[in-house]
Amino acid sequence: MNKKHATLFKILLALFALNSITLYLYFSSSHHHHDNRRDTTAEGFPAIIPHRGPHLSKPWPIIPSYLPWSLTSNVPSKSCEAYFGTGFTKSANVLPAKAAVRSGSSWFRCHYSWTLRSSICEGGKIRMDPGKIKMSRGGEKLEDVIGRTEDEEMPEFEDGAFEVEAEGRGSRSKTKKLVGEEFLNEFLPVGNVMKHTMRELVRSIVVVGETDFTCQEWVEEPTLLITRFEYANLFHTVTDWYSAYVSSRVTGLPNRPHLVFVDGHCETQLEETWKALFSSLRYAKNFSGPVCFRHAVLSPLGYETALFKGLSEDIDCQGASAHDLWQSPDDKKTARLSEFGEMIRDSFGFPVNRHHSDKTVSGHYNILFVRREDYLAHPRHRGKVESRLSNEQEVFDSLQKWASDHQECKVNLVNGLFAHMSMKEQVRAIQDASVIIGAHGAGLTHIVSATPNTVILEIISSFFRRPHFQLIAQWKGLEYHAINLDGSYANPGVVIDRLNKIMRSLGC
Repeated sequence: MNKKHATLFKILLALFALNSITLYLYFSSSHHHHDNRRDTTAEGFPAIIPHRGPHLSKPWPIIPSYLPWSLTSNVPSKSCEAYFGTGFTKSANVLPAKAAVRSGSSWFRCHYSWTLRSSICEGGKIRMDPGKIKMSRGGEKLEDVIGRTEDEEMPEFEDGAFEVEAEGRGSRSKTKKLVGEEFLNEFLPVGNVMKHTMRELVRSIVVVGETDFTCQEWVEEPTLLITRFEYANLFHTVTDWYSAYVSSRVTGLPNRPHLVFVDGHCETQLEETWKALFSSLRYAKNFSGPVCFRHAVLSPLGYETALFKGLSEDIDCQGASAHDLWQSPDDKKTARLSEFGEMIRDSFGFPVNRHHSDKTVSGHYNILFVRREDYLAHPRHRGKVESRLSNEQEVFDSLQKWASDHQECKVNLVNGLFAHMSMKEQVRAIQDASVIIGAHGAGLTHIVSATPNTVILEIISSFFRRPHFQLIAQWKGLEYHAINLDGSYANPGVVIDRLNKIMRSLGC
């Protein structure tokens, strides 16, 4: 290569290097432009705020019992739809959404149910400061927090734990509450809840100006903010699941929302279903600093659902198929719990169009015996469950012999040791059962996921007679039977005689 060619080669190499650097700077700048949001600190200096990229949101499944959730004002009070569906007919636009769209500020509103006496609230551009929520971190392993008190786990909100931005507001020197006591009493009444955490959360929301509204992280996807009480008990957790599901539907979320637990409870087995039902799960204290939600929904307490209120007030509803209700609407019938049960089964990947005839394989019938086992439920639990059937093992052994000797058809007795099964395995066992039998206990709450034509047989101690599972069966339209004991001892022969009658009704 002569000297002229060498010089030309160096020039071309330099131009190539310059072009590469220019392209890198261009795309680097473009990347930051799209993946970060500019905000302004209180001092007026521009700051780049990290922006969390979009997380995958799970789509809503197609389920047979689904009926539209469009909000209308003509849902009759105390009707089945008012209890289980779209009864949140009174709305209060605290910060109107139309004005927020125009100005880029926050919006906030609540949807109130006269029937349930509770609200679903939602808003846009809402800031949460975990540092102003007093509670334990949450999400720890149970064995790491043994002995921790409940007070440590329940949230206490300082003023400003949550903030919204209002157009035209100045600095935070003149802090203003978003709502007053009159609003809280009207839309978030305390009722029979000793500590109404959702009410206290809304009470903590303050209105700030644009220069004071700063965030370290943005969450773009719709997110449910949930506070839980009896988080390790299946019945109470099902009420929380249902409240979260209803909140998602009433607010018209296009996909399954993400979750943030605004409590400090430790991790439990039940989180497996939370994660299956919704798109993702985080604890409020797991955020490293203030976080802003593009769309946040406040889910009512599980105590305010029909599932819990039915224990103390008469909810005269019967389960019916969605097809029948679509053809002939009836205020005394509902398909909402069937819809919810299908939602759970679909979330775990199980088929949702299975009926009783699908459960029998070569004439085999599954009878699921839901057992009550000792297990460590939460940091204050001693690992012992209250006995509701003193001779449970004797009853199970007798049923096992009866099943092996059954002549008319093949009966498979399933030992429902739920404390040692994953949530998915528990739902599978419920789905595959033709008959579900068990002593009164939280494990029977799984019948919300039972398929049509499943038969329920509950053994009830005289020391604990409450209508939890009779009501769920009624609201789902399931055949229900009860054996009421004089004490806590069940005669195995009586249980077998009742099962024989049920099996004959199933054609076995």
